[in-house]
Parts: sequence; C-alpha cells; structure tokens
Amino acid sequence: QVQLVESGGGLVQAGGSLRLSCAASGRPFTFGSYVMGWFRQAPRNEREFVAGISWNGAYAYYAESAKGRFTISRDTAKNTIYLQMNDLKPADTAVYYCAASSLSSTTIQAGDFGSWGQGTQVTVSS
Repeated sequence: QVQLVESGGGLVQAGGSLRLSCAASGRPFTFGSYVMGWFRQAPRNEREFVAGISWNGAYAYYAESAKGRFTISRDTAKNTIYLQMNDLKPADTAVYYCAASSLSSTTIQAGDFGSWGQGTQVTVSS
C-alpha cells in the first residue's frame, strides 16, 4: 500500500511558476521500484498525463503541453517527487495528482498507476 501526499498548489498569474511536491510512504514500500507520474484534471475534462519519471530517475517524459515548461524530478532519499512548472498558462489550471506505478516500464496510461494522491489545485489567472 502506497500513500501519496501532494503539496505546492496555489494561485499564480500567467507566466509564473509553481513547484509541486509529492511525498510517498507505505509499508512495505520501496520508493525506488516505482515509476512515478503527474496527472491533471480540469473541470469537465478527462484526467490527463502530464509527466512521468522512471524508477531510477534516469528517464523523464512529458506530455506535449508540458515539454519545455515543466520538469519532473525525484529525490530517492526523501521519497519525494517534484514537478517544477514554469511559464504557467490559464490552460494549466487543474487539480494535479501524483501517481505511482509498479510496472517495470514507463507509462502514460492512468490505468497503469495503482496509487494516487488526493490532488492539489493549481489555478493560473490571466
């Protein structure tokens, strides 16, 4: 059982930055064995993939909408992943969710992630 707790959301003006954090815990739990990802869901929209990172942090991958603006990273010592979001746009407004996948390969499919956080709201004003 993996517990995920996101933080760092808030209200920011267009062009601004935010850094989201996701602290992972559980018992038994080996943070380094999980592919981690960020998803988001805006009102009336489907949940969509934003960014993912491999179990060892060597490979990061992004949705087209996030490339060049967002950076995902992980700190194994702290069992935490981050999403640095720069040049935010009103279209980025959504609830952002952290997720963990026990698959051995990277994935962007929400169904492949078995553990989810409660979400953190990001609102970007124009």
